[in-house]
Amino acid sequence: MKGLANKLSFYVSIILYLIFNLRLKGDGAGNIETVASLQATVWQIAQTAPYVAGFTYVVIAVLQYMSDGEKLPWDRRVRLFLAFGILAGLLFAIWEYAGVKE
Repeated sequence: MKGLANKLSFYVSIILYLIFNLRLKGDGAGNIETVASLQATVWQIAQTAPYVAGFTYVVIAVLQYMSDGEKLPWDRRVRLFLAFGILAGLLFAIWEYAGVKE
């Protein structure tokens, strides 16, 4: 059962990462354009992924140093990346949408 819960929380983290980095684009009349939203979302992820990956790399290096060189499993590394990516997506969304009048 622990394996199933672990996999489920991993997939939920991926979905949350995509939701927090989702950027909806419309035509101004309240209609959402799918292609423009997909392009904006991919652009958002492409812009933030290098910074999130770098920050994750530093955190993983510190964690490994603190544990006398013991390496973190790959799923823990990806979970750290997703957690920092969710925070970055939230902060950029607040930055982009705060005070914007449409």
